Amino acid sequence: MQNKVEFNIHKFETQLDAFQIYKCVEQGTDTIFLDSAMSNSPYSLYSIIGVNPFLTIKVAHKTIYEKWHDQETKTFTKAIHQTDIFSYLNMLLSKYHIENTTGLPFIGGGLGYFSYDLGSEIESLPLNAPDLITIPEVYFVFYDNAVIIDHHSKMVSITGLGILRDSVSSVNDLAHCIMDKCIDSEPLQSLYYDKPQFQSPFTAETYQEAVEAMRHYIREGHIYIANMTHTFSSDFHMDPLLTYERLRTVNPAPFSAYLPLDGFSILSSSPERFIEIKGREIKTRPIKGTRPRGQTEAEDLEHRLALMTSEKDKSELLMIVDLERNDLSKVCVPGSVKVTELFEIETYATVFHLVATITGQLSQGKTAVDSIKAMFPGGSITGAPKYRAMEIIDTLEKHKRNIYTGSIGYLGFDGGADLNIVIRTILIKDQMAHFGVGGGITWESNSREEYIETLDKAKALLKSMNAESFEYK
Repeated sequence: MQNKVEFNIHKFETQLDAFQIYKCVEQGTDTIFLDSAMSNSPYSLYSIIGVNPFLTIKVAHKTIYEKWHDQETKTFTKAIHQTDIFSYLNMLLSKYHIENTTGLPFIGGGLGYFSYDLGSEIESLPLNAPDLITIPEVYFVFYDNAVIIDHHSKMVSITGLGILRDSVSSVNDLAHCIMDKCIDSEPLQSLYYDKPQFQSPFTAETYQEAVEAMRHYIREGHIYIANMTHTFSSDFHMDPLLTYERLRTVNPAPFSAYLPLDGFSILSSSPERFIEIKGREIKTRPIKGTRPRGQTEAEDLEHRLALMTSEKDKSELLMIVDLERNDLSKVCVPGSVKVTELFEIETYATVFHLVATITGQLSQGKTAVDSIKAMFPGGSITGAPKYRAMEIIDTLEKHKRNIYTGSIGYLGFDGGADLNIVIRTILIKDQMAHFGVGGGITWESNSREEYIETLDKAKALLKSMNAESFEYK
C-alpha cells in the first residue's frame, strides 16, 4: 500500500442539500455521512461524506482488524495487530499527514466511532454487565475521497488523496456524479408498515429504584454526580437510510451522523459535541440539564425559564465543567484551559438543553488521538469522579452501553478532529433497533422526574420510527 498523498480539490456551488448529495455518492457499506442537519445552529457549518475507502479498521477485545481495499481489482487484504488502538491511530495519521491550507475543517482521514465500552479499557475498569448487542469497540473508515458541504456558502468541495487512483480523475468523477445524478433528486419515500414496540429492561419502578441507589452512593460520598441510562429495543424491519431521513427531519441536530457499517447501521441526531480540534485549539461542549418543549408558546417559554433558573441543573453542569477542565488539563498548555460559555440554553425539536463551552491549547507533541484518550468517555455521560461513576454505572445498568454515549466523528490527516457524544442515536442490527436515554443524577434528583426526563428524550427517536411515545407512569 502506497503512502504518498497527491492531494487534489475541486469546488463548485450547488443548491442541493447534504442528504441529496449523500444519496448520489453513497456506495452502501462504509459510506459514512457526518451530517450537520440543524440549519439554524451556529455549529451546523459543514457536512462530510467519506467516499472510496482504502482502509477499514475494527477493534474487538484489544485486537485491531485491518481491511485494505483495492478499488481497481475489487479485492482487499486483511491484517491483525495486537497493539493499543491509540498508538495505532497516531501512527496511521502521521503516516498520511497532509498540511491543510484550504480553510475546510476536513480534507482527508477517517470517519467512524469509539464505543462507550472502550472507556473501560482506557480506565482499566472491568465491565461485568452483559452485552445487549455485539459490535466492534472501534470502527473507523479511511477514505481516498471526501465530499465537504459548506452550509452557508452552498459550496461543495471534493478532495482526493491519490491513494487508490489518480486524485484528479477520482475528484472529477465524483463531481460529475453529483451534478449528473442529483438534477432530479427526490426525497426518499419513508413507508412504515408496522409500529415498533420498544421496551426497556427497566420498568418505571425499577428505573426509579436504580436512581435511588445512585443517590445512596452520592450520600455515602462515592460520587458527586453520575449518568443513569437505559436502553429501549424492538423488532425493526424498516430500511435504515429511510429511517435516518425521517430522523434528521423530525429531530435535526448539529452533530448528526449516518453510518451504514458491516452488519449494522448507526443513525445519530446528537446535539452534543465531545471535542473539536483545529490546529492547537481544543474545545468541548458538555450538556447537562434538560426540559421538554411545551405544547403552546406560553408553556414553551415556561419550560425554558425553568431550565434557565434551575439551581439543580446549573449545579450538575458546573460539576461536569470542573471534570472536563481537569481532563483537558492533561493534554493542554498549563493555564490555557478556559470556560468561555456557561449556562447557555439550546433549543431542539423536543427539548431544551443547558450547555457550557471549555477551550484550551494543546501542549507541544500532543495529538488529537492523545486528547481523545485523555478525555474519553465524556464527563457529561459518566460522572464525577469518572472512574467510580463508571463502576457504579456498570453495577446499576442492565447492559453494557455499547455505541450509546460513545463518540462519532472524524480524525483528519491534518491533525484535526471533531466528535460528538452519541446520544439521540439508533443502532439497527439483525432486524432489531436499540436506543439509549438517560440523565445526570445528583443528590437533589427526584427519581420520578429523572425517569420522565428519559422519556422526553426518547420522543424524537420514537417518532422517527413510527413508534408510540411512552406514557408517563
